[in-house]
This record gives sequence, structure tokens and C-alpha cells, in this order.
Amino acid sequence: MIFHFIALSAALFASDSLQTPYEKSNKQQTTSYQEYINYYTHLDDAFGAVKLLTGSNCDGGKPLHLVVINADGEFDLTKVAQSKKALVFINNGIHPGEPEGIDASMQLARDLVTLPKFKRLLDSVIVCIVPIFNVEGALNTSAYYRVNQNGPQNPAFRGNGQNRDLNRDFIKCDTRNAMALIEFIQAANPDIFIDTHTSNGADYQYVLTYIATQKDKLHPALSAYMTGKFEPKLKSNLNKQGFLLSPYVNEYKTIPDSGIVGFLETPRFSTGYSTLFNMLGFVVETHMLKPFDKRVAATYAFLQNTLVVAAKDVAEIKRIRKQAIAETRTAATFALNYRLDTASFSNIDFAGYQSGYRPSLISGLPRLQYDRNKPFTKKVCFYNTYLPSISVTKPVAYVLPQAYQEVIKRLQLNGVQLQPLVKDTVMKVEVQYIASTQTASNPYEGHYLHYNTTVRTDTQRLSFFAGDVVIYMNQPANRFIAEVLEPQSVDSYFNWNFFDGILNQKEYFSDYVFEDVAADYLKQHPEVRALLEEAKKNNPDLAQSAAKQLDFVYRNSPYYEPSHKRYPVMKLF
Repeated sequence: MIFHFIALSAALFASDSLQTPYEKSNKQQTTSYQEYINYYTHLDDAFGAVKLLTGSNCDGGKPLHLVVINADGEFDLTKVAQSKKALVFINNGIHPGEPEGIDASMQLARDLVTLPKFKRLLDSVIVCIVPIFNVEGALNTSAYYRVNQNGPQNPAFRGNGQNRDLNRDFIKCDTRNAMALIEFIQAANPDIFIDTHTSNGADYQYVLTYIATQKDKLHPALSAYMTGKFEPKLKSNLNKQGFLLSPYVNEYKTIPDSGIVGFLETPRFSTGYSTLFNMLGFVVETHMLKPFDKRVAATYAFLQNTLVVAAKDVAEIKRIRKQAIAETRTAATFALNYRLDTASFSNIDFAGYQSGYRPSLISGLPRLQYDRNKPFTKKVCFYNTYLPSISVTKPVAYVLPQAYQEVIKRLQLNGVQLQPLVKDTVMKVEVQYIASTQTASNPYEGHYLHYNTTVRTDTQRLSFFAGDVVIYMNQPANRFIAEVLEPQSVDSYFNWNFFDGILNQKEYFSDYVFEDVAADYLKQHPEVRALLEEAKKNNPDLAQSAAKQLDFVYRNSPYYEPSHKRYPVMKLF
């Protein structure tokens, strides 16, 4: 049996004015949008180390806020980013129906400025807190949301004002929420990024599970530090406080006994995004079926102990990040996509419940159940090694036509330096053609995603115009640039449909007119006639279709538009 220590809070001793709304509700309700504004405004007024910043508006017209806690009293994020202190950035309410971080962060903010042992952390750490990222979802509450979850009362909705899942929006930035958050992140340049959640899925004994940035996607020095030092220290501290910690329970098959797979966060997710900028990233996942107050306490403990480790290791964290950022600027290749190595795993202790099947009262068919009267602790396989499946060589620069303003806007949002051409120019560039791609049959977060994209390359001399942008690959954002501009990347801007115009032909022909043109062309180009005859031998459908043969000639003639399926982001080598 696992016992959990409920962290003591200053609220036990503080005046009512410092109690959080969650504490005042006897730990049954989470904090509303207006309540957090009122509370953090009060801390801002009462303590010189706290500042509530107002950012850009979200989709629903209300602003995103950021709480900065800095003992030095400096709250300009561009200056905060230059501090020698470790900067820990906590994002809450991305799914506001999973609100433990919202309430734990408010307690943590108060304790950092009222409890002496916590105040000392601020000598080495600056804390940034997004109180609620999904503002619109937080304003949409119902007793019927989060049907699988044990509290709080009247949870909030997962979708934002556009009904988007914000934890799929970090790369594509369809929402103003995401743009507002990225403005804060890019300005602050945190060393550690934490996103707070509540899990779904299997039942088990843990209150607290977590996702660490996938180690094989991190810069090697950061990966070695995270897995060799940071995580062991964090686990040890939490264990001493009575919180046992498990990797996020992402089952290899149906139940945890089959093994646990390390979560591969692609850049659409929060910590997949933060990885692109050499940040250590963690997702806190408390278990949906445990009591709400225990989940808040566990989240509080995770956040507090992250600050403890960061404060002790601040010099090492800053040094390794500086190294990683410098080497990202000069790296020759970038891995884009990854595959799980099922031959590589470790054996970890897992505290679960025995599972089985019984007839469903609805369908009469077998249904899964977990028996809490039969707890166990056993070794299970933890699959957490990923191998690159696609890597690319870094070009000197990418060239992007100014026509793609939505792409340019997102690059600039993420700190990418663009150099506009000052005059019309002809350049020899490497071009990529979309050789093949598959497209989802159903919409996903407002897009029909492409996947399994492959390319073929060519070298061409093309005209570019004053105002088109050159993106030199000598900057800290190099990895982000490669991830979004290489079409094969799982979360590339191509796969997210920003360049779909190139997939459709704009010029074609009328059969009865092109028939004579094609015949003359074949007379003048017997090599194309030979290609056609060979293709007909190998393809019966082509041999029996006059239209397909005309199309074959068209595609092998200069009449076929060269821009069809030509990816418009060019490379300079």
C-alpha cells in the first residue's frame, strides 16, 4: 500500500487573505478565472517579489496572465531571461478540467514569499506561472464534464474558445492562446518547463506519474543530466515525503502489466515543443481516480521539489543549457522523426492492481476491470528508447517566399531571425518535390493532417523577389526551424496543411486540343515516346486508357507546370 504525505502549507498559519480559493472551499473546488486574478493581484500588492503580468488576448477576448516570482524584483522577461538563476516555467490549465496545477501553483506562489525555507529557493530560482492557459475552457464548467474523474466539483471543459485542444497547438498556433503563451516562453527562455495534467487510462496505486522530455530527443548533455541527476534527485526527494513516482502509464498493450512505453512528445505537445529550445521538460500527470486534494498535494510536491533540485543544480543547469544552445547553432544534422526500439527496455517496479474481465452490464461482452482489493508491486518492462527514423543535413539557409505570411508569422513568434531579400534575385537552390504523402480521412484539431510524407530533390535556378526571406541556420532556433520547414517531419508546417496549395495543379489541358500537341511533341522527342511505350508494357491500365497516356506525355513535357508539388521552401547549400 502506498501512503502519501500531504504537504504542509502556509495556509495553516496564514490569514484568510492568503488562503487560496481552493483551500477556502475545504479543498473541494478549483479556482475560477476571476478568483485567480484577484488572488495573484493580492500577492502582487503585498509582496515585492511577485508580479502579475498581462499578456496578449486569447481566443475568447480575455488576456493570458503570467505570474513572475523573483526575489530581485526584476519582472521584465527579456532581463529575467539573462539571469544567472534557474528559471522554472509552470503552465497550468492547458486542460482546465485537470486543475491540480492551478491550485497547487497558487499555494506554491504564496509559500515562496511567506515561508522562510521556501524564500531561500528564490536566491537561486525564478518562477514563472501561467495560472490558466485555456481561459475559455476554464469559463465553461459543468458537473457532467470529466466523467471519469474524482473531483473537483463542476470541472471545466477541455476545448478552448475554438474548441481546440491547446496541447496540440504548440507548433501550428491556430489559437491566440498558443500565440500568447509562446510570446511569454520565448521572452523568458526558461531552463525547465512544467505542464500540469490529470491522467486518464489504467488504474494503479500511484497518485503521481510524470512524463520527462523524451531523453533521446534531448541534446546529449541535457539528456545525461536529466536522466542521471535531475530525475533521481527529484524521485528521492518525493519518496522521502511519501510520494512514490511512476513514469506516465502509457501501456505497451492493454494493461500496465504488459509494459509501459515512454511517451514520445512530438512538437505539437508542450514538452515536445520545449525540447526544440533545449529546455528540460516535465508533464505532471496525477491519477484521475484519486481524491482531488491528494492530487493537488502531489502536484504541489512535484513543483516544490523541482525548485529544490533546480536551486541546488543551478550552475550545472545553466552551463549545460548554454552548451546545448551553442551546439544547436552548429549541429550538422537534425533528427526529425523517431521510432520506438522495442528491443531496448529496463525493468522497473510498478505498483498496480490486478486486472481481469467480467461481462458488461450493458453489452454482455467482456469488459476490463481493476480490483483494488488485489494490489501488487512487480517488475514491468519500461520501453523508453527511441531511434531516429529520419534525419536531415542542415543547409546553409532556407529561402521562403513572402507569400506564406502565416508561416513567417509563426517563425517570428518563435524567435527565428529572418533576413528579407533587398532586391529581386536569381539563386541556385535545392528544391524538394512531394513524392508521396497520405492524408487523414477525418479532421484532427481543425486540419486534415498529412503523414508518411516523402520527397525527391532537384537543383534549380529560381527567381526570388525583394521581401522573400532567407533563414540562416546559425541560430538558437535551428532545431525548431528544421522541424517545421522539413516536410517529412511529423509536425512540419507542410503536414499541418500550411502549403496545401502546391498539391493541386493549376494548369491542365483539353484532350481534343492537346492530342495534336502531344503527337507533335512525341515526334520531336522519341525518348519520351520510348518512355511511354515502356510504361504501357508495365502498366495495363495505362495501355488501355487514352486519357492516362495523354497525361503521361503532358507530365513528361515542358507544358507540365514545374511548381506542382514543388515544396516552396528552398535550400541553400
